[in-house]
Amino acid sequence: MTSTLDEIDRLTAVRPHERQLAWQEMEFYAFIHFGMNTMTDREWGLGNEDPAHFDPDALDTDQWMRSIASAGMTGVILTAKHHDGFCLWPSAVTTHSVASAPWRDGSGDLVAEVAESARRHGLRFGVYLSPWDRTEGSYGTGRAYDDFFVAQLTELLTRYGPVFSVWFDGANGEGPDGRVQAYDWDRYYATIRRLQPGAVISVCGPDVRWCGNEAGHTRADEWSVVPGSLRDAERIAQESQHVDDGQFSRLVRSGDDDLGSRKALGGHLDDLVWYPAEVNTSIRPGWFYHRGEDAAVRTAEELFEIWCGTAGGNATFLLNVPPDEHGLVAPADARELARLGELIDRFRARVIPSRAAPTSVRGPDAVGNGDLAEGFSSEFGPQRDATWHPDPEDAAPAVTLTFDGPRSVGAVVVSEDIRHGQRVEDVTVSATVDGREVVVCRSSSVGYRRVMRFPAITVTGLTVTIGSSRGTAAIATAAAVEGP
Repeated sequence: MTSTLDEIDRLTAVRPHERQLAWQEMEFYAFIHFGMNTMTDREWGLGNEDPAHFDPDALDTDQWMRSIASAGMTGVILTAKHHDGFCLWPSAVTTHSVASAPWRDGSGDLVAEVAESARRHGLRFGVYLSPWDRTEGSYGTGRAYDDFFVAQLTELLTRYGPVFSVWFDGANGEGPDGRVQAYDWDRYYATIRRLQPGAVISVCGPDVRWCGNEAGHTRADEWSVVPGSLRDAERIAQESQHVDDGQFSRLVRSGDDDLGSRKALGGHLDDLVWYPAEVNTSIRPGWFYHRGEDAAVRTAEELFEIWCGTAGGNATFLLNVPPDEHGLVAPADARELARLGELIDRFRARVIPSRAAPTSVRGPDAVGNGDLAEGFSSEFGPQRDATWHPDPEDAAPAVTLTFDGPRSVGAVVVSEDIRHGQRVEDVTVSATVDGREVVVCRSSSVGYRRVMRFPAITVTGLTVTIGSSRGTAAIATAAAVEGP
């Protein structure tokens, strides 16, 4: 693809912030929808529910974390307050919280319990705080409600240690007398940056982009460099939250399927941002636990397919795991999560030891050339100290992975070192089969990680060729995975 140097420079100048890098490397983490709706068997509460309803009799956050960690997840995001306005911590600016509930005799703080439990199990902690509050009387009054919301945000960001994500869905319904609040997003963002500078602000925020559906679907080519106007679109969030009847969470919408190709970015070169995608879906049809959905828990095999397409498709995977009204992850959910972890571990363990031979390498003074064979063959994930930078004059840069003997191969994993931006626009994997060179898979983007699967073939090696890139590619991983 031909392009001017100015265009290439603009495309590659857009790179992630350190907070976005740290978030991307988490890859797979949990949503925990739990609260008043769990007790009333609703998806969206009406507001002003009696706090007496909140009294889980067997709550065990360590059991939550064991289930989540068993799937290979790296963090949790708790719904500290959903649209109904009931707070899972004792907020100083409302009485509609656990402080008014019989649970723990009114002295409990579920946010604290979850944060502490997560860290005991090696998981990072994040919070969801609904900007819509159906209980708070100041909702829809403008500055007064913003003061209330910022006060709650400040409580969550100063009491519970480091937060990796503040997750906003942008739901914006009516308050008393039909009033609707115009959220002061810039003020909310400034509060987060001041109190938790390492936290990404997700979905209705400037750091992490919603993928566009709640079904676990990913685009064929997911780009992290996109028009800055998408950030404003997320603030509007007309499609991000719906009362869920069990069908919306499985709905796949294909609009705006191409967000980051050079064609899609035409006319936007002066307004480009690093805005990577997060894919959120639930292990159940709904987001909160409903006993009637116990037979509709997604299987480990279905979740593994989503994991391959998300963590293996330049996105992250946010999987909702809703505890039941007793305060426990249900047996069916826990079972499938453990099985999912086994499937992921098995996939990672099937990386085939190989020798990596590149067609060219940028000069010996290049940062990150490292030991190519070590960087490409020993690990599944990106290796920052072993990035391959081809010579800019190499017209068809490629790396050949050679095995010790014939091996059955069913997937190839390629990762870019996204500290240099997202560059690869065409990658082809080929092999010699019966004396002929055969293309076994191809992709039009890579990003943080690309998992390319194909019908297993038996070969002694593979060649990964970069057919097109925005400037010189920076490849962190090229690994072959044994076929099933």
